[in-house]
Amino acid sequence: METRPIRIALIGDYDPQVTAHQAIPVALEKAAEHSGRNVQWQWLATDEIHAESPLHTFDGFWCVPASPYRSTDGALTAIRFAREQRRPFLGTCGGFQHAVLEYARNVLGWSDAEHGETAPEATRALLTPLTCALVEAVDTIHLDKGSLIAQAYESAEIREGYRCRYGVNPQFEGELLKRELQAVGHDSEHGLRAVELSGHPFFVATLFQPERAALKGILPPLVGAFVDACAGRS
Repeated sequence: METRPIRIALIGDYDPQVTAHQAIPVALEKAAEHSGRNVQWQWLATDEIHAESPLHTFDGFWCVPASPYRSTDGALTAIRFAREQRRPFLGTCGGFQHAVLEYARNVLGWSDAEHGETAPEATRALLTPLTCALVEAVDTIHLDKGSLIAQAYESAEIREGYRCRYGVNPQFEGELLKRELQAVGHDSEHGLRAVELSGHPFFVATLFQPERAALKGILPPLVGAFVDACAGRS
């Protein structure tokens, strides 16, 4: 039976030099091959996303690494659409940071929330430099059992790689995680590394970059789960 293609928007400013941007299409190809589905993707430059953009034509949204983006507002507009319209969403690295920022501003009402990379002097710098930058680092992440990520990996402990310098500011973490946004992954030092949104079919964000496994010929489990969630809209 012929099914319609799954359309995925890649939110970010494409740069062929970025390892994650090389890996993401490969990861999606592997997920398509594994599932037997027709998966199509389109890069959406952040400075071309606005209120009138036809975001409803996409089944899922992946906010990709390599921020700061050309337009923070553009990225947040797409993330907000995915959150409010209950479209499957995956955020990795910079996508994690901006998913947290969008939630803080538009759900918690923290209009003064900023990303410390672009507004380091902000009173409420929600994303601040990690104590130890995770650039080309690999670490163990402990996942909450029952989380979407743990289900995808079929494990409560995984090892993944990073290329990241910013994480959630510990000063605001407690308030940030009091409602729908749930902490589901921590590293060995208890640093927050993954979140999910309760009550949403699939809204997952990780500070690590699971897509990188595709460059080693491996289907990233989380990408497979994301594509499955997108297919669930068909």
